Amino acid sequence: MSVLDINDPVISGIVKWFDPAKGFGFVVADQGGPDILLHVNVLRNYGQSSVADGARVDLRAHETNRGVQATQVLAIYPPANDQAAALEDIVGVDPAVVAAIPIEPARVKWFDKSKGFGFANVFGKSEDVFLHIEVLRLSGLSDLQPGEALAMRVINGERGQMAAEVHAWETVIIKKPDAEQV
Repeated sequence: MSVLDINDPVISGIVKWFDPAKGFGFVVADQGGPDILLHVNVLRNYGQSSVADGARVDLRAHETNRGVQATQVLAIYPPANDQAAALEDIVGVDPAVVAAIPIEPARVKWFDKSKGFGFANVFGKSEDVFLHIEVLRLSGLSDLQPGEALAMRVINGERGQMAAEVHAWETVIIKKPDAEQV
């Protein structure tokens, strides 16, 4: 793959599939054409190690002798569905209530995609936070790696702390009360 070229066109499309174990997947461009190879290293440069099938992405790509390859991910949008209803079904809390909860920085303790869950730790807190795979999918993620930085909205679930919303840390801008951004 060549060096990042800001002149590569911006392409929008849908993730056809992405396999974190294989380290790649494919995107189907809105304008048609061949599938676009999305390598995990390009995704990691965006701050994520996975992306959910069906997620919408904006990326830069270029033609190589092996086909079209993504060179930069610009944005990831969760798969299209009724997120509000799905979130309420999964965590049992009104999505408006979840949206009012502050985002907290965390790190993945462990996550097992085949089991469909794992745990993270919010910085400065000792209690583990449960991560359910469906909450990840609603956030556009499909898998997590130990030590991966996250931004989460955490609720009190039936069995303790539970992530109600999860994002790769690098994709979230937090606004401080004085309107500064970090």
